[in-house]
Amino acid sequence: MGFVDNSGGVLAHYKMLETIRDFASANGWTVLRYDTVPANRELILKGVGYTGEEEIFVGFRTYQDAGADYYNLLAAVFTGYVPGNTFDSQPGARLSGVPAHNNRIDYWLTLNPQRIALAMKVGTPVYESAYVGKCLPYGRPSQYPYPVVCSGMLNGAATLRFSDTTANHSIGYKGNSARLGLRSNDNWLNAYCYPWGNAQIAGTNQIRDTGDVYHPLPIELHDNVNNLWGALDGIFYISGFNNAVENTFTLDSHDYVVIQDVARNGFTDYYALRLDN
Repeated sequence: MGFVDNSGGVLAHYKMLETIRDFASANGWTVLRYDTVPANRELILKGVGYTGEEEIFVGFRTYQDAGADYYNLLAAVFTGYVPGNTFDSQPGARLSGVPAHNNRIDYWLTLNPQRIALAMKVGTPVYESAYVGKCLPYGRPSQYPYPVVCSGMLNGAATLRFSDTTANHSIGYKGNSARLGLRSNDNWLNAYCYPWGNAQIAGTNQIRDTGDVYHPLPIELHDNVNNLWGALDGIFYISGFNNAVENTFTLDSHDYVVIQDVARNGFTDYYALRLDN
């Protein structure tokens, strides 16, 4: 947890990229590329997974337009790394934009050996989220060797500002949109996400706290037909009933923070982020 700003003449979203690099490299991720020469600065990382022997390729880069007043990050997952390729043309690239800011950004950044998750408070304020890396697959490695997820707030590098209030700007965790991609064994899928879409939990009826105790639910990736692929690692659905953004709680010795979807504050617009590191 912390913040970055534009002190010293460096824009805050550039400092956010540097913060991700520093935090990841200090906690077991290898920096394959960190290029601060172009306006669109690039970071590509490799993780080794819980086995210590995997190759998980993720990245972030900046994109911005001072005239349109947007200063964003682009979250990415790749199936490999080619040093001579551009960021966007890395093997199997999946990209999702995350609106940020040139001024102060408050952030919650957490990682483990297989994924990096980020939440940012920017602007008015609103809350932006990203997840890159592996999920927890419901299958053996021989069946499903590379179950990675790229989730952001926008469809690709969309030129939207943090103040955008349309449905095009929303957390990928709600599923069934290009904002979240799940890698199958041969392509990228736009997965549905449980429990969003379940009328008994996140629809007409609402779960709520029981005696001031909330019950986080795993966010599970499925196709709304026959296939259930896995769950996000450290990201949980939580009810917004009598709840508020930035609330914290401890469960099974882990600390969590409650994050909302941009400026939305309905019962179904919140999730809990586990703070691993």
